[in-house]
Amino acid sequence: MTRTSVSIAALSAPLATFAGAVWADDANWALLDQIEVEEIITDTSYEVRKVFPSAIENGVEQFDISGYVVPLYSETDIKEFILISDMGFCPFCGDPEHGTSLQVTMADPLPGYVEGERITLRGALQTVTDSETWQTTVLTNARAL
Repeated sequence: MTRTSVSIAALSAPLATFAGAVWADDANWALLDQIEVEEIITDTSYEVRKVFPSAIENGVEQFDISGYVVPLYSETDIKEFILISDMGFCPFCGDPEHGTSLQVTMADPLPGYVEGERITLRGALQTVTDSETWQTTVLTNARAL
């Protein structure tokens, strides 16, 4: 079961990156979709366990991915948004049937953003290890290719 949710607290979780690798975009959505997430609820505790594929478990310094921008805020020069692989996916539905999404923070505001236009980005993929959120990864310091 996987689900991605936006959590500001998750952004401050301890993160590590793997230096030196540049990953091709073709398989990256499938790679993100391989992350296993298990929610464990007891009478006294709540935990979200995540298992990352070995290729990304320590993050990736240069990660290329293409998708569609879903703005988080109504603004002209967007710097934070959700990237989705398919325009038919709803990143806020919390249902795995709606596909994987990726929270992105740009190095600089995204110039000339056109709603519905496909974009390719390169940034640092970081794993979110916070055990209280379903969010699994973020792409930081991204730049449009």
